[in-house]
Amino acid sequence: MEQILIVLLSIFIASLFNILFKRLDLPTAIGYIFTGLLIAQLFGITGESSKVLEHIAEIGIVFLMFTIGLEFSFEEMKVMKREVFFYGLIQVLFTAFLFSLITHLFFGFETKSAIIVGLALSLSSTAIVLKILNENGDIHASFGRKVLGILLFQDIAVIPILLMIEIFTKDVAISKLLLQTALNMVLFFILLYFLGKYLIDRYLHYAVVTKNQEIFLLAIFFVVLASAHIAHFFGFSYSLGAFFAGMLLAESHYKYQIEADLAPFRDLLLGVFFFAVGNRIDLGLVLQNAPIVVAITIAIMLLKAMAIYLILLPFEQKRTALKSALALSQIGEFALAIFVLAQNNALLNEFYVNILSSSVILSMILTPFVLKNISHIADRFITEPANELKISSSGFDNHVILCGYGPLGKVVAHSLKERGFEYVIIEHDLTLYQEALEANEPVFFGNAAQRSVLEKLEVKKACAVVITFHNLEKIRLVTHAVLDMAPHAHIVARVRDNKEYEALKDLGIKDVVITTEVLSSAMIDKLFSCPL
Repeated sequence: MEQILIVLLSIFIASLFNILFKRLDLPTAIGYIFTGLLIAQLFGITGESSKVLEHIAEIGIVFLMFTIGLEFSFEEMKVMKREVFFYGLIQVLFTAFLFSLITHLFFGFETKSAIIVGLALSLSSTAIVLKILNENGDIHASFGRKVLGILLFQDIAVIPILLMIEIFTKDVAISKLLLQTALNMVLFFILLYFLGKYLIDRYLHYAVVTKNQEIFLLAIFFVVLASAHIAHFFGFSYSLGAFFAGMLLAESHYKYQIEADLAPFRDLLLGVFFFAVGNRIDLGLVLQNAPIVVAITIAIMLLKAMAIYLILLPFEQKRTALKSALALSQIGEFALAIFVLAQNNALLNEFYVNILSSSVILSMILTPFVLKNISHIADRFITEPANELKISSSGFDNHVILCGYGPLGKVVAHSLKERGFEYVIIEHDLTLYQEALEANEPVFFGNAAQRSVLEKLEVKKACAVVITFHNLEKIRLVTHAVLDMAPHAHIVARVRDNKEYEALKDLGIKDVVITTEVLSSAMIDKLFSCPL
């Protein structure tokens, strides 16, 4: 009876907090964390008594990673190899080295303990960062892609970190452990690829044929949880398995239906995750050592942000590097598990574990505020280009709005200029924006999916809107924004194949160019025009 009372009270308090926080434009994650903290104090819930809750919470992260995976096909993953395997590797190694050195030299930690602490602090919070980037629509922004890539590598890095604890505390052959891990990784990818190619799509097809949403939803739940369990069986995290399962279905006909059906479950289960984070907070310890916990948290977040900024600066725009660094400055939820495991293996004492764990949770509480205001914070250090849409809206009429100045955008702009059309280009990539400026193009820096930008470009008076990028999510965002303001707008977009065309049918785009059809037609024309 008491457990039912706890559940009812938790739901009620969470709803009150989130109603209040929504009015203050604060993320719901904070409401759930505060609810968990309050319930833990009222009913004396400890880490041991909330084990079941934490297992349920982990399913929330699994569903989040699955839906993120739906946005990234294997082709796009190849494009992101720099973000994942280059930026991710350098970030983990450099920040781990920095924090290990500090804990060894300034706090007197033994070398092995310092290395484990450094590696734990190098990890960031997948659950909080990706959830809020998704909500803000920043997951496809330039800095969002960098953040996602680095977080994916951090998920992979968890395995060697756990192996290191085992190596430091047990008499095991390192070569044998590394060989077993490499073999497990190969087997995991082969098995998941085989299941995705030959079984999962067919299984979902049979579920769809029943025309019963309940059966389809059950099938999706099975695919997600089974993929997560397969990854765990091979020694990897549940969330990594779910992410790759999502990638397998990224090209599926059912992608958008899956996203729509899973969203409510994902968000509620993530709420349980944040509730469990609140449960973990030892309020007495935090209050007793408040100055130490706050100082350590701020120091870690500042040092981590500076380290990531310096890593990305040689390769990325300053603003992108800064926003990526701010987004990843917190300590991740998996650090909590690493600290407990290190304590169980006599690498850390209880006091340091409690202080570090409190710092982890405090950094997670601060993160939604950072992410919500990331552009404003970045503006204090590096502003957007000075001429970002500082235009007079009265200058446009019967014009073409060209979204994107990539390779296709350049060709379209050249053709419009040759035919004497009035056009304006909107570009959010600073490098491409500067290219357009140097070419004396009528270009403005901004995000084409933002209504304020479209309003300044007089979208209601435009004769056409041309979307030149091929990212489906970006096309959807821009199309929704345009049609909200100009319901009868003539939109022209391009997709790679018929699958993508089907995925955009519901938007009512007037003209969609299918790249494969145009290319095949041009190739056939060339073929039959050759002399016989």
